[in-house]
Amino acid sequence: MNRGENGFGVEVREHESGWRVAIADPTGAVVSERACSDHPEARTYASTVRQHVYWLSAERFREYYRL
Repeated sequence: MNRGENGFGVEVREHESGWRVAIADPTGAVVSERACSDHPEARTYASTVRQHVYWLSAERFREYYRL
């Protein structure tokens, strides 16, 4: 999982039930996971989260994603 400057990471995962995007905190623990309808939706959502990882401080990121 690639990590941004604020320590959070994002990963697209394929499961039996479909695609999911996982957000991991700086310790590596998955703190949020979102189900997506297909791979393009998962990639798009993950891209948005990655941008926020790089743009937002850890505190602001936690507030924004309610972590």
